Amino acid sequence: MEMTTAAPERLRAAGLRVTVQRVAVLDALTARPHASAETVYSRLRGDLSGVALPTVHGILNDLTGAGIVRRVSLPDAASALYEVQDDFDNHHHLQCVECGRVEDVACAVGEAPCLHPSHDHGMRILEASVTYRAICSDCERKK
Repeated sequence: MEMTTAAPERLRAAGLRVTVQRVAVLDALTARPHASAETVYSRLRGDLSGVALPTVHGILNDLTGAGIVRRVSLPDAASALYEVQDDFDNHHHLQCVECGRVEDVACAVGEAPCLHPSHDHGMRILEASVTYRAICSDCERKK
């Protein structure tokens, strides 16, 4: 797995120490968004000797806490999925109810947070999360 130069810069900017493991996790998520910790671990263990699943979980927690990675919780998902967070990107997700495939969908309406509730109860809305549930064309053809 080839290391990008963007990952160390993002880690430093967030005040995190740059380690081989953190860079590898960030690069793996950049290459394959919507990945579980287990998926990231499976991708890294061949290239990064000594990496363990608990280490990947810890790194994902650190990256999420620093705002570099976003945790995506989808209905019926066996575990949380992760994607690299871009401050200028506010998007939603489309999930196939058959195979679980996840795709990004552009903001539903307007600027972030995209959706405005009927009553905000005096709170400033930071984010709105929408998951569209569908059947992908591959699964549809199988039926």
